[in-house]
Amino acid sequence: MKVAIVMGSKSDYPVVQKAEKMLENFGIGYETRIISAHRTPKQAEEFAANAEANGFGCIIAAAGKAAHLAGVLAATTPLPVIGIPMKSSTLDGLDSLLAVVQRPKGVPVATVAIDGAENAAILAAQILSGADAGLRQAIKDFKKKQEEDIVALDRQFNEEKKQG
Repeated sequence: MKVAIVMGSKSDYPVVQKAEKMLENFGIGYETRIISAHRTPKQAEEFAANAEANGFGCIIAAAGKAAHLAGVLAATTPLPVIGIPMKSSTLDGLDSLLAVVQRPKGVPVATVAIDGAENAAILAAQILSGADAGLRQAIKDFKKKQEEDIVALDRQFNEEKKQG
């Protein structure tokens, strides 16, 4: 299975690239699109309605300001949708965060931190790993490496403190 990444604007791409890189690290295929919930609502609905048939296992939706993209996609697809609220110039992304996370009953969207593309990709990988033992092991390995990196950093920090 692959992941659909949908962003509301090309200006979201520097953040979205971090999700692409993380998916690549896990060996997960993806397709990235620009589809606006407000300016191209018919395309958004059509994309979401056909996502499952097009081989996607989940959708990551990145949008800022009113940030309705994730909710619009979630309303039209049975697939899990992960929202990335984008930092905007007006309210530093708080407007986006609230728009993505405050979904009505029956239209859930998993929501990560503002500009949290890496976590969106990791969550997508975890969702897909339910049907892929190899991917599940890759996630376990990723988490183990994170642990090892912090233990090594702690060790190095304390060595440096002792030396003065």
